[in-house]
Amino acid sequence: MGHADLSSFIAGLPKAELHVHHVGSASPGIVSELAMRHPGVVPVDSEELRRFFEFRDFAHFVDVYLAVVALLRTDEDIRYLTYEVARELATSQQVRYAELTCTPYTSVLPHDPDRGIPIEAYTEAIEDARTAAERDFGIVLRWIYDTPGESGVPAADATLSFATNHRVDALVGFGLGGPEIGVGRPQFKPHFDAARRLGLHSVPHAGETTGPETVWDALASLGAERIGHGTSSAQDSRLLEHLARHGVPLEVCPSSNIATRAVASLDEHPIAVFRDAGVTVTVNSDDPSMFGTSLNREYEIAARLLDLDRDGVADLARTAVSASFAPDVLKASLLAEIDAYVGV
Repeated sequence: MGHADLSSFIAGLPKAELHVHHVGSASPGIVSELAMRHPGVVPVDSEELRRFFEFRDFAHFVDVYLAVVALLRTDEDIRYLTYEVARELATSQQVRYAELTCTPYTSVLPHDPDRGIPIEAYTEAIEDARTAAERDFGIVLRWIYDTPGESGVPAADATLSFATNHRVDALVGFGLGGPEIGVGRPQFKPHFDAARRLGLHSVPHAGETTGPETVWDALASLGAERIGHGTSSAQDSRLLEHLARHGVPLEVCPSSNIATRAVASLDEHPIAVFRDAGVTVTVNSDDPSMFGTSLNREYEIAARLLDLDRDGVADLARTAVSASFAPDVLKASLLAEIDAYVGV
């Protein structure tokens, strides 16, 4: 099968995405609309905005990400972002189900007294967008509330409070993101224990820019059920064996790992090491708009690195569905849809 044929197969393949950030999915089109609502934060001129968005290095990515956060000033902005991200996932990537990682802490009061909105307004905005997107595009969204690790225990306290006191049925997971260096996982154990008592799934980032010990910490201290990235797990054969034996999936995001310098080049990416060790691998886009990628492109990269044909690529899509926290009835329906597509 030629490269173009496999690309078109991937483009039409029904998919689930498990590791994709709400703000990091804001495309230049979405940002342009927000920039017109709130002038002075980012360039409004389309060519300047395109250049602003072009990935240069990780520090620049952080600048772009924070600029988008600064554009989210009202509940209507949050609603618009969420609905448009869902539209792009559904129509451009054929994503049928996505667990969108949201970081409410950076958008709500009192963390940001200048721009923040009440958590009630934030929650209502993402829920309105979720139900409208499911109605309009057939995409099912679920939420993972993510603590920005660099903001420490106070951010985890707040995020747990949002999950506890403003719980919505679509909230399925509790995460931990941001820089890993100097941000030990064990300090967040009480928050993850409490989240798990609420019935939320534990899905921290770990081993993206630090060694395998961070992944061990995420498993031991945070009860991780899936690992965000887990890139450095490849350095520890005992850890790979543990992940494989206990069926803990890795949420692999190849282009992101290059962008953050977690991996030097795609050809050195350890995704094949994970697969060969029997670890469950899902492929995801992380911050697609800001890293200049898409879920379709990440599947193309994975197909090349793992030497997959159509059936292998379809198995990747099936794995993501199986590793998701979707209800069993929805999982069965998505798997049947993938089977039907492959049979075409």
